[in-house]
Amino acid sequence: MAKITLSIFIIVPMTGLSLATDILGVNSSISYGETLVSSNLIFELGFFTPHNSSMSYLGIWYKFSPNMIVWVANRNNPLVDRDGILTFNSVGNLVVLNQLNGVVWSSEWSGVLQNPIAQLLDTGNFVLWDNFVSSSDETYLWQSFNYSSDMLLAGMKLMLNLKTGFEQRLTTWKSMDDPSPGDYVLELNNTQGLSQYEVVQGHVNSKKNRTGQWNGVQFVGSPIVLSPPAVPVFVYTESEISFMFEVQERQLFSVAKLNYLGVLQLLVVNRSRSATWNAMIEFPSDPCDIYGRCGANAICNGSLCECVIGFMPKSPDEWTVLNFSSGCKRTIPLNCSKGEGFWEIENVKLPDQLEVMLYRSMSLDECKDKCLKNCSCTAYAISDIRGRGIGCLMWFGHLIDMRVLEEGNHVQTLYVRQSASKLDAIRDRTRRKIILVTIILSSIIGGLLLVGTALWGVTHKKRRIRTGGLEITKEDIDLPLYDFAAIESATSNFSNDNMIGFGGIGPVYKGNLQTGQLVAVKRLSKSSGQGLEEFKNEVLLIARLQHRNLVGLLGCCIEGEERILLYEYMDNKSLNYFIFDQEKSMLLTWQRRFDIVVGIARGLLYLHRDSKLQVIHRDLKASNILLDGDLNAKISDLARTKRVIGTHGYMAPEYAMDGKFSLKSDIYSFGVLLLEIVSGKRNRGFSHPSHHHNLLGHAWLLWSKGRALETMEEGLHSSFDRTQVERCIQVGLLCVQKFPEDRPAISSAIYMILNWGLVLPEPKEPGFFTERNSKYSDGASSKRDSHTQNLVTLTMLEGR
Repeated sequence: MAKITLSIFIIVPMTGLSLATDILGVNSSISYGETLVSSNLIFELGFFTPHNSSMSYLGIWYKFSPNMIVWVANRNNPLVDRDGILTFNSVGNLVVLNQLNGVVWSSEWSGVLQNPIAQLLDTGNFVLWDNFVSSSDETYLWQSFNYSSDMLLAGMKLMLNLKTGFEQRLTTWKSMDDPSPGDYVLELNNTQGLSQYEVVQGHVNSKKNRTGQWNGVQFVGSPIVLSPPAVPVFVYTESEISFMFEVQERQLFSVAKLNYLGVLQLLVVNRSRSATWNAMIEFPSDPCDIYGRCGANAICNGSLCECVIGFMPKSPDEWTVLNFSSGCKRTIPLNCSKGEGFWEIENVKLPDQLEVMLYRSMSLDECKDKCLKNCSCTAYAISDIRGRGIGCLMWFGHLIDMRVLEEGNHVQTLYVRQSASKLDAIRDRTRRKIILVTIILSSIIGGLLLVGTALWGVTHKKRRIRTGGLEITKEDIDLPLYDFAAIESATSNFSNDNMIGFGGIGPVYKGNLQTGQLVAVKRLSKSSGQGLEEFKNEVLLIARLQHRNLVGLLGCCIEGEERILLYEYMDNKSLNYFIFDQEKSMLLTWQRRFDIVVGIARGLLYLHRDSKLQVIHRDLKASNILLDGDLNAKISDLARTKRVIGTHGYMAPEYAMDGKFSLKSDIYSFGVLLLEIVSGKRNRGFSHPSHHHNLLGHAWLLWSKGRALETMEEGLHSSFDRTQVERCIQVGLLCVQKFPEDRPAISSAIYMILNWGLVLPEPKEPGFFTERNSKYSDGASSKRDSHTQNLVTLTMLEGR
């Protein structure tokens, strides 16, 4: 950095303003209402008072987004009034003084500066140096980047100095409006040179979650900063361990924030289009990110836990009621005998580094031999996956905090030690399967299909549950099975007071299990003509679909004629409970609605593209979008049968008229939902005094006349982002175009919603864009629900 001469800082006392400058020099000061601004007008430094607070603080924020406070100086010692000033003391340290000239904060540089200068850089770093010497990164005597608050900016390091022991952490605010240090800390855990970041609840010294070890490419168990717009940079040297990220696109700004609830978020904003920040990634993102959720020697998969092969639940009764904390124990103890070996577990977050040894130069084969020779070694893995892989990581004792990860993304394989007899049993079972398959194939080739089928029935018996023609194997279910009596007790004998809705296959009740966990209990209606097949589909399908924006299936009950499903309970009911009610809709601010739109889109993206089975929902509507306690959107009613239940107003034209469906049918429904969320009105039953179009036609007419914002619900006008609203309306109209080939894929729809610099195509007329004769219009209020059942299929599965 070139030497910078002192700029003149001019204060205008009458207005409390200052000329734009990024430098504070000797004999200068800043008081409340005066600020420093970085050279390219990106960051601003000054005093601020949080909402609902009388305290004031010195902080740094984005100039285009003043509520995004990225650094706070005196978070431990707030000013009780607005009379604080920032200046230099007699030895050149930066200090914040109160009205009595008492020091409430200091940069605490130990030397004496002859000509101190402080500068706010465009990176958001506030730096101090002696202008008498020089100014460069190496000669900064103090910098705010070394004393982070709750945010990590691009180019800022989370660092551990191995020589001095200095460690930089992120510490949450105490609350949304209180910058003082909160309950959670993001810190580096460096064990024998093995590095991972952990969120720790400080006052109880308890881990909340962890990123997993750095494997040379990324932190294997964390989704944070894995792809553009943010790129990770991890440095490990003899003197320093540090992590930072860089932003590749100039028009985008990104921060990693540890919010006051202990959730690590990657927030992104496009400065040229909006000042609204969007959470691209959150960690934890699902129950499996919660530390040690499944106990020892178990793997979290979706919302459920399963023991590692060779292990069994330590407390089966607790596992039956979804309490997995006791973990798993070995079915056959290890005795360090000849013949012991290892079983591979692919695509897994490696266990926590509690009792580990790291050998950086070993190959995978050498690692296996070393672990096998050590009777205390329970598992091993490669520590650095770059190239062909190098480095040996060995575990001793229990394996804690593992989860299944999506294939790809540089995930790893864990090799778990097994007893000789257990390995023999596994190999024998595998051999039997191979022999069985060979027999069946030979039978088919030889034309002995009937004999082959008989052999399969004899040699491959499975426990099956049969009731009224329904057949589901125990292996297929792969879910906890509940006793009917326990569910009956949880729902107060299925009392009407506990009924919270009526799903596609029967009533839904609120249940309280013995563990205190609230669940939604869906009981198959005995009078349903669709029940048996729908129940089978729902169990077999939903159990395999796990995503934070889908309602999770927790278990089922099959007893006599009873068929019951247990889902996670949603505190805030469904979306239509809010947006179609004049009073409750005001609880959903625009930002809340936008987050709900993004959540629905991400859930649909998982169904259409990212799950192993491609799923077409075919009944996407407001009542099938449930909201949890934090108003996060979750798609429900996923499974259906070869018959269809659809809802008029949400069904695509080709689906409603001809029964033709595709992924684009769901896109149409998503577009309807998007426009309903913006407007607060139902598509079905919408009426307007000047025309007889439905909501889609009304929105398209306004958009084509350049009056798209008139589509928005009136109560939202006090606080909304114009760019976001207009973008959502346009994307909604693109999704409801008449012809399927004109509609975007859900991945494209998400990209268009979140990237405001993108030029979008002009939407064509929506489906069902015809003038309705008012004589035959139902004339109902746009707030009235209308549900129809048609003989069309609802869920299609396609193997990947």
